[in-house]
Amino acid sequence: MQIVDASRAQRIIMRVHIRRILATVGLIVFLAVSFGPAGFAAESKRVMLLYSFGRDFNPWSEYAKAIRTELDRQSPWPLDIIENSLITARFSDENPEAPFVEYLRALFAKHPLDLIVSIGAPAASFVQRHRQQLFATTPMVLMAVDQRRVQYSNLTANDAVVAVRINYLSAFENILQVLPDTKDVVVVVGSSPIEKFWKEAIGKEVEPLANRIKLSWTDELSFEALLKQASALPPHTAIFWELMIVDAAGVVFEGDGPLKRLHAVANAPIFSYDESFFGSAIVGGPLLLVADSSRETAAVAVRILGGEKPGEISAPPVQFASPVFDWREMQRWGITENRLPPGSKILFRNPTTWEQYRAYILAVMAAILIQSALIFWLLYEHRRRRTAEVEARQRMAELAHMNRHATVGELSASLAHEINQPLGAILAHAETAELMINSSSPNMDGIKEILADIKRDDQRAGEIIRRLRSILKKTPSEVKDLDLNEVVSEVFDFLSVQASARKITISNVPAPQELQVQGDRIQIQQVILNLIVNGMDAVSDASDGQRRIIGRTAQLDAAFAEVSISDFGPGISAGDLEKVFDPFFTTKTKGLGMGLSIARTIIEAHGGRIWAENQATGGAVFRLVLPLAKSVHKEV
Repeated sequence: MQIVDASRAQRIIMRVHIRRILATVGLIVFLAVSFGPAGFAAESKRVMLLYSFGRDFNPWSEYAKAIRTELDRQSPWPLDIIENSLITARFSDENPEAPFVEYLRALFAKHPLDLIVSIGAPAASFVQRHRQQLFATTPMVLMAVDQRRVQYSNLTANDAVVAVRINYLSAFENILQVLPDTKDVVVVVGSSPIEKFWKEAIGKEVEPLANRIKLSWTDELSFEALLKQASALPPHTAIFWELMIVDAAGVVFEGDGPLKRLHAVANAPIFSYDESFFGSAIVGGPLLLVADSSRETAAVAVRILGGEKPGEISAPPVQFASPVFDWREMQRWGITENRLPPGSKILFRNPTTWEQYRAYILAVMAAILIQSALIFWLLYEHRRRRTAEVEARQRMAELAHMNRHATVGELSASLAHEINQPLGAILAHAETAELMINSSSPNMDGIKEILADIKRDDQRAGEIIRRLRSILKKTPSEVKDLDLNEVVSEVFDFLSVQASARKITISNVPAPQELQVQGDRIQIQQVILNLIVNGMDAVSDASDGQRRIIGRTAQLDAAFAEVSISDFGPGISAGDLEKVFDPFFTTKTKGLGMGLSIARTIIEAHGGRIWAENQATGGAVFRLVLPLAKSVHKEV
């Protein structure tokens, strides 16, 4: 049994080994396919960037940064970029180049380059001088070098050139266009070989302007002396920055430090033609753009790395781009926009309030417009509503007046009886007094009593007429401070005779304290009048003990007072409790259904509310609540 198991285990192990061998073979085949002729196409390319002076020397340092970016962007292959600096270009003799040549020979002996990109004229001259010793067959691209510095007769089939054309005449004409009063131009150059070359080239090229400007040079000054001179230049002077690599004292300068120091002390505007100096010190004008040369150089380099012959690639020289100016320098030196060449572009302009806060300004303007429209709409609506209310109140007043007439008409018999009583008494007293006066011995004391009774009855009739006139008169609404106890009591007094004639008992229970409200006396009394009259109608068929109406006034809280009118009639059906205040709803055979609707309108116009309830003891009670006047609020 164990032998069988061992044999089986061996077979399993063998199968595992076979699977591993097959997997390894598959991997080898995959790698062979991947890294065959097509796969090796992805092998990195070795490119050397050769600086003219050093990695921190402007303008070539800016060109180097841009060319690296463009090569990475345009190249389909991985790139191994090596950088070296030609520090020997700072000196006037060629002896220091020998050690550097030996260094490069040793560095690339076993690892040849695929391409060399020289940056600037010194680097171009170096690679051309030592081509046979170092790079006999290595393709080269000479960039950032003026056409005047290229030795075209020494170019080989492995050389391509992306040259620039520095148009000094155009650069100086730009100075005269933006600052036409310029008389003197200080040209900043150092003492290195390349700077001496450009001093001569500038002098020759701007000779046509000799009758307009005078040139002075800085190649025989130390940089400190240059700074001192630049701080005290005469009026109508401009500064043209060419290069400052090595000053007359032999001091070497790197980066943009020298230009910034000059800018800090100079009392005249600084101009140049290279974009790498723009943005921190120079005014601007037609410039050589770093991006233009770098983009063109990268395109040529990629073509060469792809197999094209360098000598067969012809790239046109990079020219000045459209003029660009620094707004800050324009402001500093008083250069107006109308002095700029056509098509000029202005950068670093301080944004105007509109440009800086345009979104906020538009938002505020939109908010103001919307708010204004809303205000006008609200004013219109308010006016329209007020007009609708001047009209609604007028109609309500007319309806209320008509309702008062109707109510008084219903009470006309009782009113006539109440007025006839004092009038009849007055007539009887007058006849008695007449008889007494005509007697032989008039009783003067009796006559005086009769006259007092006549006066009392006249006052009683006059009070009845006054109350009737106050109810019936048609006057505009007049809001005053009122004592609610007094207002309600007057209505009960007015209806006392009518109630007595109908054998109904009406009584009023005023609050112990004054209840001061603001409102129209006649309108509030009309509400109370309607409620009492409705209550008398409700108990007209009740038994003698139930034929009564009770009114009460009370203070609910610090803000409101209440009036309740209770009757002991049949009450109101549950289905009608919510309808009794609706217009034209009535349970009376001869009613119009407007009395309670008018009452609700009046009470709501006074800031209160009115409602009806059925009492547990029988009958109905109508309650109305009115706000107390402010003076009462403070006292409570």
